[in-house]
Amino acid sequence: MIRFLALVRDILLLPLRRLLVFVPTERAAWLAAGLAPVALVIAATAPGAWVAAPLLAGVLLALVALDAALAGRNQGWAIHAPTDVEVGQPASLAVSAQFAGGRRRAVSAALATDPRLAQGGQVSINLLPQTHEPGWRGATRVTATRRGTAPVTEAWLRWEGPLGLGARQVSYPIEQAVRVWPDLSPVRSKDLQTFLRNAQTGLIARRIRGEGTQFEALSEYEPGMDRRRIDWKASARHTRLYARENESERNNQIVFAFDCGQAMCEPVDGLPRIDRAVSAALTCAYVALKGGDRCALFGFARRPQLMTPFIGDARAFHRLQSAAAGLDYEATEPNFTLALATLTTKLKRRSLVVVFSDFTDPTAAELMVESLGRLANKHLVLFVTMADAEIEAQIAAPPADIATLARAVTADSLSLQRKLVLQRLRRMGIDVIEAPWAKIGPQLIDRYFLIKNSEAIG
Repeated sequence: MIRFLALVRDILLLPLRRLLVFVPTERAAWLAAGLAPVALVIAATAPGAWVAAPLLAGVLLALVALDAALAGRNQGWAIHAPTDVEVGQPASLAVSAQFAGGRRRAVSAALATDPRLAQGGQVSINLLPQTHEPGWRGATRVTATRRGTAPVTEAWLRWEGPLGLGARQVSYPIEQAVRVWPDLSPVRSKDLQTFLRNAQTGLIARRIRGEGTQFEALSEYEPGMDRRRIDWKASARHTRLYARENESERNNQIVFAFDCGQAMCEPVDGLPRIDRAVSAALTCAYVALKGGDRCALFGFARRPQLMTPFIGDARAFHRLQSAAAGLDYEATEPNFTLALATLTTKLKRRSLVVVFSDFTDPTAAELMVESLGRLANKHLVLFVTMADAEIEAQIAAPPADIATLARAVTADSLSLQRKLVLQRLRRMGIDVIEAPWAKIGPQLIDRYFLIKNSEAIG
């Protein structure tokens, strides 16, 4: 019986929610506040004229209702929201509305969204009349701060009358969702596309020659070549200088492993560190796929989240992008022992493992160092972490007072401890990249080419 009554209530209230509601504006509120002292003066000087106060209030309410009635009727409106956006990249969100009759002083709209799409979960838009077509339209820019699906659940439209005292307001529940993907703007950058295009210029159908160690052919030495490539025995036999051409290393396995724990969820310049890492990793993965290598993604926190199969074709890059969008944020400490042991069992051949992680002190990093050491016994490990700009700023701050000096000393101690941990990793044979987030992607690509050309993976 209770459920039946609740259903009847919802059916009866749904049309009422769509009805126009008359509401006073801010201008009407200020006018009422201004009339209040007048009513007090009348009550103090002429108590018998107290009827003037409710009369003034009634006149004000009548003006509010009349002004709202003069605003006209709403004939329809639409929300123009993108289906897909990238984290950290601005996107346009627009609202259009049509009205019949009346005159309007101002039109505005508000949208209830997921907090990852707008701070506080609310977007406000002011609409302006269109010059070349009927109706009103307004747009704003929103920037998603986290990956995932951001639903837009409800919308409000409000338009004021010509006097600015009364307004009409209507609300509608809506069902729209904006999917927030990893940022691929570095992949689409002109510099990277030009580099990849030039790298493919002049390729012919033969085995690719490069800087590897697998011998491919001999060619006559020309000025400008690396003299270390000269084959002295062949040169002595032919009485001319000949240089070795080696086969470029291809079909390597590269795994991008992401720590999705608490430290990587902390923001850096407005976005979580994990999203900065995902963007850099996908850029490097795109370059590696173009170079003939195979890439996979691995995510973990308290336990492993995902492990994609190895992708060897650049046309399947979208599969890596979709998998990266599913990496979840977990405000917990990561379990490096379980995660890297699981990863080791899944890798059947020597691979390059790029680990994105962060740490705050040597105690928290102890298990991470031990687990990375065991992984480095079988695979080539590259550890990537982002430099903490906040700590560097506190170290460089002038000691204006005792509090600033204390923060600088503490930050310097944390920076020293961080350097000790990274030095331990280097002594274990693990390559380390530590740079600001904006330079992580280019440095990762440079280090990838350096490792690939040295043929240290296979």
